[in-house]
Amino acid sequence: MGFPISNLFLYFILYSFLGWVMETCYCSIMEHRLVPRGFLYGPICPIYGGGVTLMILFFTPLKKNLVLFYVIAVVVMTSWEYFVGWVLEVTTHVKYWDYSQYRFNLKGRVCLWVALTWGGLSYIVIFFIHPPIQKLVVDLPVWMEYMLCGAFLALLAVDATLTIRNLVLVAMHVETVTQLGQELQLQLALGKAELGDRLEDSAAALRERYSEQIAQLEKVSRRFRNTYSTMTASHKYSVSHDDILAAAELAKEEILRRKNALKTLRATR
Repeated sequence: MGFPISNLFLYFILYSFLGWVMETCYCSIMEHRLVPRGFLYGPICPIYGGGVTLMILFFTPLKKNLVLFYVIAVVVMTSWEYFVGWVLEVTTHVKYWDYSQYRFNLKGRVCLWVALTWGGLSYIVIFFIHPPIQKLVVDLPVWMEYMLCGAFLALLAVDATLTIRNLVLVAMHVETVTQLGQELQLQLALGKAELGDRLEDSAAALRERYSEQIAQLEKVSRRFRNTYSTMTASHKYSVSHDDILAAAELAKEEILRRKNALKTLRATR
């Protein structure tokens, strides 16, 4: 689209860093503590780098029509945020931000006021921030441009590898903890139905395993939880109270059925 790949990559890195600075300042002020935001270990937020790259590619030709520019910016950037949130939830089973507390939200991944803010930010970036940055990047010597691209690409690859490894560990522990929690609640429900001491023993063993997994999850997810205060397990591994009661009732019926069948078998002998 008329932009060299090397230029777009440098824009991506630079705006990822500026996005990290903006989010870190905002979240630190809101939480009254230093909150170094960012999906990766380094000081970058790729969602901003990718978002601004989309702005540069698709919004620049619309600068003469401000109404169309704003509408397209809201739609494209909101779609981008939703897509990134969906990908993270599907791949890691973790929800890193949640707009459910705001009105007019879509599955907590996007909401109206943030979408409208994206339109305003797009205007500020394309009309005021990007022109001097574009001039700075274009004026770089070719050798320096390629050297910077190579260095940033290598650092980004290492950072992404370490982050993905940690995310896989977090996802595995979230799934294990959730499943153990479901089993523990089911065993407790069965124990309340007074179906035997063995169920209580099983529940005690599950409690111990659950505590161990929680401790491991706390360890591997500490950085993400400090960064994303709304980080939660995705709905995929959730279970409702009604589901637990229904499962307990079915298990109770099955146990009673087996007891009755055993009594009948003994009576016929």
